[in-house]
Amino acid sequence: MADRDASSPSGSSGPSGPSGNELGDFLRARRADRDPHRAGFPDDGRLRRVPGLRREELAHLAHVSVDYIVRLEQGRTRRGSRAVLDALADALQLAPDERAYLFTLAEVAPGASARPPVRREVAPRLRQLLDTMYDVPAMVLHRGMDVLAWNRAAGALLTDFGALPPAERNLIRLTFLDADFRALYADWPRAARECVAVLRMEAGRTPHDPALTALIGELADRDPDFRTWWAEHQVRGPRQLTKTYVHPVVGELTLDVQQFTVDTHPEQFLVAYTAAPDSASSEALRFLLQWADGPTGVQAHGS
Repeated sequence: MADRDASSPSGSSGPSGPSGNELGDFLRARRADRDPHRAGFPDDGRLRRVPGLRREELAHLAHVSVDYIVRLEQGRTRRGSRAVLDALADALQLAPDERAYLFTLAEVAPGASARPPVRREVAPRLRQLLDTMYDVPAMVLHRGMDVLAWNRAAGALLTDFGALPPAERNLIRLTFLDADFRALYADWPRAARECVAVLRMEAGRTPHDPALTALIGELADRDPDFRTWWAEHQVRGPRQLTKTYVHPVVGELTLDVQQFTVDTHPEQFLVAYTAAPDSASSEALRFLLQWADGPTGVQAHGS
């Protein structure tokens, strides 16, 4: 007997932005990732038309009705108690970022009015801090990964942001659409997938942000990898990362990427790139900063 619990293509999220049923799309994607055998369901001889858990299996694990799962996935309801959402998250074995994203989606009311535009001005003292971080590449980013301000070291490491139109100063856009920026990554697919997960998380928080919707649409139109990874509904919040770059001036550098919140500007965060002490990457970074101080080095700037 064939499994009739196939996910309907009509309910999937279009890559250009929110489908109006992001919660259902996310649940279907995570259900498809869950191994039924590891979840304790033996092979019952029924042909599985799609990977992962059936709806009735998820309902069993979460102790909710199958009808409730159907209504969630079809967008006919999007709210549940904290206990029910926790049960679904446990059944799907969601990571902390995924669990937070599930709660974010469940708490956003359909048709909610758009928020007023957030002022993206960088505080003067934050600019001053950037300018004093001579030995550390650093930037101030908006939550959508727009580059608002940067120091000379960040420009030397990544790109001359001042040479770009303000609308193109976005790390995710550059990662996918700028060939030179893309070539900086030793492992571009990994870095690009992380970008998609960050963007998906932010889209869940601010579904009515026109700039974010436009960015998603542009990336979906221009990059097939983005379209594929966006449909996977992976999410990731801020965390410390280690990235390896292949720089045209100094070669390979492995750097820790650390993010710091800005209490006075909650939509912004400070990002700093550091190398392990006495490492080859530390020496390469020191040479790069010396080069940046020369007449051909890039300038610090900010919008």
